[in-house]
Amino acid sequence: MISIKQFYLNELRECCYILWDQTKECVIVDPGISSKSEENRIIKFITENNLTPVKLLLTHGHFDHVMGCAFICNKYQIPIYIHPKDKMMLSHAKQTCQMFGYNIDEPPTNTIDINDGDFVDFGNSKLEVINTPGHTWGSVCFYSKEDKFCLTGDTMFAGNCGRTDLPEGDNSSMYNSLINIIPKKLAPDTDIYAGHGTNSTMAEELANNPYLNPKIWI
Repeated sequence: MISIKQFYLNELRECCYILWDQTKECVIVDPGISSKSEENRIIKFITENNLTPVKLLLTHGHFDHVMGCAFICNKYQIPIYIHPKDKMMLSHAKQTCQMFGYNIDEPPTNTIDINDGDFVDFGNSKLEVINTPGHTWGSVCFYSKEDKFCLTGDTMFAGNCGRTDLPEGDNSSMYNSLINIIPKKLAPDTDIYAGHGTNSTMAEELANNPYLNPKIWI
């Protein structure tokens, strides 16, 4: 069974997740680390729980989700997994962060591609990759059907969805992800862990999230 620890990081309150199972192998998802104190929080949790990081996963390439990639990769000598359509954003992360007042180390560029339908393994567990473009071209969700949870990144929040007005966004793709992909893929009892904000369930989103209703897109 997969356990989940959630951290709120940087001034944008980005959600970073550590996932692990009984083997103590873990993956780190979206490390938006922006300070030494945030680095120490992550290290402390991993150390106190005797975890062994094996992979760094990215739901997408926006700066607030990748600021700690260099630190995590150097600290634990693990590779980055990202959709190929968002690799360019990762390569520009240092310059983008500087525009928003953050100074980060350059993230590694020797990443591993993940695509729709792939599975990312760690320990005795696996996560399915679901490509959900709209917020960015290469946005993905990480889904565990067995443990009934999904990390939706900035595609879907509790009661909301990600922006599509940025250069990498696309309104029609977001419509398709929210109307045709996510509701058909995830069971109602799936726990939703988003890239910002509070947690939810798929049932709650189907009942309350206006962006899962096709009429709002007309």
